[in-house]
Amino acid sequence: MNDSERLAIAAHLHVALRRKTGRVTDTEWMASDTAYGQAMAQFALNHARSHQDAELERLALRFAASLPGAPAPAAATMGTAGAAADAAEPGLVASAKRYVGGLR
Repeated sequence: MNDSERLAIAAHLHVALRRKTGRVTDTEWMASDTAYGQAMAQFALNHARSHQDAELERLALRFAASLPGAPAPAAATMGTAGAAADAAEPGLVASAKRYVGGLR
């Protein structure tokens, strides 16, 4: 998959996350930084599965599959969605710190 296709998928995921969760993401960074992209895909999957949102789950899985060399997001079932979110949080926090530091 080329970069422009990944960016387009990231833009769709960004809009869905903003609309459904209130979360604002950086679309370009999500498409270019595998760690951040994977963290956002995992966040979207956890939210989608806990709220039974098939559209958001489909977008998250499609975006995760577009990331170069990225492993598939952890499978979360309805009973373990909270545990999967907790497991994804450390990477998300580290990515956010790098991003904020890079803005200055």
